Amino acid sequence: MLLFWQACSNQLQKELTPQQFKAWIVPLAACEFNEQTQVFTISAPSRIKAEACSRQFGQRIQMLAQEYWGKAIQIQFTVRDKNSKKNNSDASRVAPIIAVPVVNAVNHPAPSTEATNLNGANEKIIQKEAKLDTTYKNNHLDKNLNFDTLVTGNANQMARMVGLEVINQLGKRYNPFFIYGGVGVGKTHLMQAIGNEVYKLDPSKKIRYLFANTYVSEVVKAYQKNQFEEFKNYYHNLDLLLIDDIQFFGEGDKSGTQGAFFELFESLIRNKKQIIMTSDRYPQSLEGIQERLRSRFMSGIDIAIDPPGFEMRVSILLKKAELDGVTLPEEVAVFIAQLLRANVRELEGALRKVIAYSRFSHTPINIENTKLALKDLLVNNQEHISIEAIQKAVADFYKIKVSDMYSAKRPKNIAEPRQIAMYLTKELTQKSLPEIGANFGGRDHTTVLHACRKIAENKTKDSKLQHELHVLEQILKA
Repeated sequence: MLLFWQACSNQLQKELTPQQFKAWIVPLAACEFNEQTQVFTISAPSRIKAEACSRQFGQRIQMLAQEYWGKAIQIQFTVRDKNSKKNNSDASRVAPIIAVPVVNAVNHPAPSTEATNLNGANEKIIQKEAKLDTTYKNNHLDKNLNFDTLVTGNANQMARMVGLEVINQLGKRYNPFFIYGGVGVGKTHLMQAIGNEVYKLDPSKKIRYLFANTYVSEVVKAYQKNQFEEFKNYYHNLDLLLIDDIQFFGEGDKSGTQGAFFELFESLIRNKKQIIMTSDRYPQSLEGIQERLRSRFMSGIDIAIDPPGFEMRVSILLKKAELDGVTLPEEVAVFIAQLLRANVRELEGALRKVIAYSRFSHTPINIENTKLALKDLLVNNQEHISIEAIQKAVADFYKIKVSDMYSAKRPKNIAEPRQIAMYLTKELTQKSLPEIGANFGGRDHTTVLHACRKIAENKTKDSKLQHELHVLEQILKA
């Protein structure tokens, strides 16, 4: 068994790039070869890695196994226990989670009883996966947007905690759950992760994810085809409704759509069915939305997701690279995270550029090559928000004087806005801590660091502060 795995690894090393081999094949381990059933089991450190390796390399490993043994071999992947060592055969006792469909085999042997049973089990697995794919297609969930792939940090920690509570108390607490924040901060990912987890816990749940504009189109079609009752019955019988970009209801004259949605909203809430919505702004700030809807949007819980902080941006880049099978040096992740601060989509776009540049130029991923890959961003990344603009916006918002930002006054109504201004300066500009301190009355960099940490910590526990920070960022970026 181990001799085959060594030969297989050597062959895959020749076929893959060093980065792909290190990211995907090195973490795998041979668990067991069952001679009766002709099943070779491979363990991976996580479910994500097991599923990805099965998709990308499963059939190739199966072909190599058939060449090695000269007969049909079934490959399956498993997740090893976290306490098991990589090459510990005890890991094989973990139940297999992925069976690779059989490819054209060499010299098919006569099927034994065990092999027949195995094929029957594999057929059931394949049928189950096909049914799962159909279900995802029908409810429009993306199974890759789950809690395993969601990077958590101060920016989304509270929203994630509420999301987990929603799953445990579906339709009973925090209903509706209204998630708001700027473009590309991860609202959709969190909402889809909740949907995927609910489905995983109970596949019988009726779930639907859709964009608000899709709902508008479906309302119009239902009226045109005189099928509104069928449309109504479908939506009113859902257990979980996930609706993205609800602010779209306010664009143009959509009074008919808003009326239909109001009826749907009331029906689902009355029957303790869960509603989750996302928007790019606070519910009360939604323009063109009927007041009765706005008030109901706020009747459950509303949580903001902020742009990711520095540490979270680094984690996101490292996680995305890992999922793509790329080893991203941490210093490169730090460089990109310092360069881009707005949202997750910008980070992902920059990472794709860096990976593509490395592949097409056949060069390693390092700081120098990253600068070449992102040269357009480096040129255009001029600072649009000044410290003075931040100080004025915060002073106006909290109704204090701009001069209080530089003063030694310590009353809470002055000290806290000053700390908020320091925090926003760190998040929205490229200024160093000493530079920030110098612009706030010559304060020491440790004072600035304390202020930034305090605000970052408090906003995870204080939804009012979180909302105020979100509003200030929107004002400054307008």
